[in-house]
Amino acid sequence: MERTVKDSKKHIGMRYASAERFGPPIDIAYDGSSTQSPVRAPQVLGPLDQMMGADPPPRDEDCLQLNVFTPACDNGARPVLVWIHGGAFTNGTAHMPWYDGAALIERGNVVVVSINYRLGALGYLGDTNCGTLDKVSALRWVQRHIADFGGDPGNVTVFGESAGGAGIVTLFATPAADDLFHRAWAMSPSILQLRTSEQAAEYQRTFLDLLGAESLDAAKSASLEDILDAQNRMPLSGAGLKNFSPAEGCSSVPEPILGAAATDMRPLVIGTTRDEMLLFTTFDPSRAGWTDTEVDRQFSMRFGASSDKAVSEYRRLRPDTNASQLISAMQTDEMFRVPAQQLASNRQAPTWMYLFDAPSTAFGGVLGSCHGSDIPYMFDNLTQPGVSRFLGDDPAQHVAEQFSEALIEFARSGQPDWHPYDTHQRNTQIFGTGAGLVSDPEATIRSLWH
Repeated sequence: MERTVKDSKKHIGMRYASAERFGPPIDIAYDGSSTQSPVRAPQVLGPLDQMMGADPPPRDEDCLQLNVFTPACDNGARPVLVWIHGGAFTNGTAHMPWYDGAALIERGNVVVVSINYRLGALGYLGDTNCGTLDKVSALRWVQRHIADFGGDPGNVTVFGESAGGAGIVTLFATPAADDLFHRAWAMSPSILQLRTSEQAAEYQRTFLDLLGAESLDAAKSASLEDILDAQNRMPLSGAGLKNFSPAEGCSSVPEPILGAAATDMRPLVIGTTRDEMLLFTTFDPSRAGWTDTEVDRQFSMRFGASSDKAVSEYRRLRPDTNASQLISAMQTDEMFRVPAQQLASNRQAPTWMYLFDAPSTAFGGVLGSCHGSDIPYMFDNLTQPGVSRFLGDDPAQHVAEQFSEALIEFARSGQPDWHPYDTHQRNTQIFGTGAGLVSDPEATIRSLWH
């Protein structure tokens, strides 16, 4: 086939699929002309999106685009890294400065692809799993076309953060993705967002009631503004935020997601930041007056008769925290770290675990190493717009080098440069202030949850 790819390092806004509302994606072949101005999936911006700098592109239901960053459009057969953005399955876009792949391709001689996918009700109403099917379509595009951009379709690593990480875990359980990627790196995956088909059906009924639509077919003709309004009025469905997210037990994801991810033989790196929940709780005014009374109440809800012991251990390991911060530390483990550890413990294939603890110095250091703070380090993008506002004026460049190089080595060889995780040693690589391999860090807290 005659090459139609322009020899450029950045290829932005390429369409990989089209789709009718609530329908599966229809693949689009790249012919050199399937590029449009960057757009984002319809959404309401979240707090992290607003911190990421630069004005986001306009929203458009015809949003199935991807970007390719490559050292050269040649026959280089380079490892391919496919980035899946986070945002609770309701926010985000591939077209954010923090996700620019230029530094990674220069550092590692790799090809980086970042993708949009449908979000919220348009991506995850009921068990449609449209957003998951979009990811599969994008991976098919990579298989068909990435060689023209200097990449190796036989060496594809998917990596993503938060909902992007949970989306990657879901891909392990998606039969259509079986031959489309070869290894995965899940950053702070929001595993508790994953749903059963029964839960998905319940939330679909709630959404349709709010929309005033009798059926999914009726919702197809609703205005976009009405859909977003109904979406934003959905009640928060427990700690897992399950209103819109991948669902198991349906045609596209037939098996239990975590069970399939545990038995899949493709290598996986999984990890969290030390202080995930501080992003969400630090500036919550409702927590400003919390005292030890609230600590006791919140810990009792989780640990019952063992709550006094749990409070004592958390205070020992977080000695300089106030009541809200101590509860946030517990919630970090509940929402992110413990589910990640449980998946790593259940895995039958090579699995590596890490903990990211490089702290932000912004806002007087109150964010710690919160949710999303590892993204600029992973992309080696510490000078991108919005990073200093989030991380402070002097984030550690050597941590960005270590973290991004670990990703590149994993993409290249299929294993990072530390020992795998198992239920005996529980080896965990620390990236940040305590860099190095640690056996079962904060074991007393882990044992409390298990």
